[in-house]
Amino acid sequence: MSDAAEAERRWRLILGAADGGAARLAGADLAIDKALGALYDGERRGGLENSAPNVTRWLGDIRSYFPASVVRVMQQDAMERLNLKRLLLEPELLESVQPDVHLVADLISLSSAIPERTKDTARLVVRKVVEEVERRLAQKLVQAVHGSLNRAARNRRPRFAEIDWPRTIRANLRHYQPEYRTIVPETRIGYGRKRSALRKVIVCVDQSGSMANSVVYASIFAAVLASMRALQTSLVVFDTAVVDLTPQLADPVDILFGVRLGGGTDIAQALGYCQSLVRAPQDTIMVLISDLIEGGVRDNLLKRAASLVSSGVQLVALLALSDEGAPAYDRENAQLLAAMGVPAFACTPDKFPELMAAAIQRQSMVTFAAKMQE
Repeated sequence: MSDAAEAERRWRLILGAADGGAARLAGADLAIDKALGALYDGERRGGLENSAPNVTRWLGDIRSYFPASVVRVMQQDAMERLNLKRLLLEPELLESVQPDVHLVADLISLSSAIPERTKDTARLVVRKVVEEVERRLAQKLVQAVHGSLNRAARNRRPRFAEIDWPRTIRANLRHYQPEYRTIVPETRIGYGRKRSALRKVIVCVDQSGSMANSVVYASIFAAVLASMRALQTSLVVFDTAVVDLTPQLADPVDILFGVRLGGGTDIAQALGYCQSLVRAPQDTIMVLISDLIEGGVRDNLLKRAASLVSSGVQLVALLALSDEGAPAYDRENAQLLAAMGVPAFACTPDKFPELMAAAIQRQSMVTFAAKMQE
């Protein structure tokens, strides 16, 4: 095929044409064109005929002709453009869909409407996504948190039983005495007295509709943190009511099916409940994940936040915990929190371990937020 013909073919697939255009398509190209046309051609909207068999066939086609990253985008576009969310209630269709965080968010939003025959399939789909996120990010989070806890607990005047000998030896290699074949431990490195929990972590998540993807990631990360004995982790979700999901942290899938997306927002009430969980403010990290669009009284929100900060709680405000960046958010509330030393910023899931490490070491969140925006 000549370069001109190949270019014409590509433009034909990109732009589409009702009459087939100058470049006639056949074989795989024709199948690709039909898959794209069913979704993106305005005059053919509804071309999937709103039936599960046709949707299943279409999902199979796009998986055959497009890479996984493109399949996820097309699936999400289909949910919005063709109103296919109700078809997620069909177990046969769910088995055909490429699982991802967006799909989990859709299933959570529909959880109260999912019929019995579909619930098992829905849970399998959600579990597959949860396990994929855990495989990709859990170890990174565990390593970052453990390393930061160790560094935070380390001291330079340890008792004999508290000396970290490998680190102490490395720190004093320059003091090696050849004649005595030993090292003079001029600098001793150790750990502070061990406690049952070095840090309390409270993850407080806004479950309004715009925060759906953040809810998915926050639930998975909270479950990973809860598995670490050096932390005491609580997960709280809220709209106009507050729900403590801490008892379900053993299984992120149970958490996600316990979430109810949508509704109003009362951030002040949620912060008030979380404050009631604080026992040792200096050892507490609270991660508020919200777009900061307060449905309650703004002054109450700011007073709660100021009270937490002044008590010594390390308060972190995330506008989103997702790959998409920050949604629409209340800029005035974000600025007022920043004035308290609590910058509000979006965080991608792969950066969350670094954020937790910085918070545990009580690093400046202002500095961390600035690094995130570079």
